[in-house]
Amino acid sequence: MQSAELQHLIQLLAKLPGLGPRSGRRAALHLVKNKQTLMHSLMVSLKEVYDKLLSCSTCGNLDTSDPCGICTDPRRENSSICVIESVADLWALERTSSFKGKYHILGGVLSIQQGNTPDKLTIQTLVDRVAAEKPQEVILALSATPEGVTTTHYLVDALKSYPVTVTGIAHGVPIGGELDYLDDGTIYAALKERRPYSS
Repeated sequence: MQSAELQHLIQLLAKLPGLGPRSGRRAALHLVKNKQTLMHSLMVSLKEVYDKLLSCSTCGNLDTSDPCGICTDPRRENSSICVIESVADLWALERTSSFKGKYHILGGVLSIQQGNTPDKLTIQTLVDRVAAEKPQEVILALSATPEGVTTTHYLVDALKSYPVTVTGIAHGVPIGGELDYLDDGTIYAALKERRPYSS
């Protein structure tokens, strides 16, 4: 029998993506065996992240400053904004070093089942950014799922009255594919071969 505290730790670990009850038990046991080194370091790191991590009010990225390091980086191009669903997608694109512009994280895609209506996503914030920052291009790098396609059409319509070219990523992204699960080469090719949307 495990103590209530250990059982609670296992339950929390089992909720992490890719883990279940069995993996949660293995992870908990590994942490307990390495209590002085790994567990302590993990505890300190989790506390630091909890205390210091912020959501960027401009793009939605996670950082210890607001605006985030990407939004304030003078080396980033102001002429393009890449619209993505999540921070995981931002990390996937940054891994490839193929995009030098700014980002905008929607916080998901339109989905009636998940309760993701336009007001639950940062769509209006994106429209406001386009109006204020006047980028030359908005790249829609959303998943090729039915919800992602629906969101893409909604965004194309929302931006049609602004003097901005709206493009979408292309080659190599399979139907139903999510950016976070694609290899770097596929993401790089998709971004480089983007195509304009006609309104």
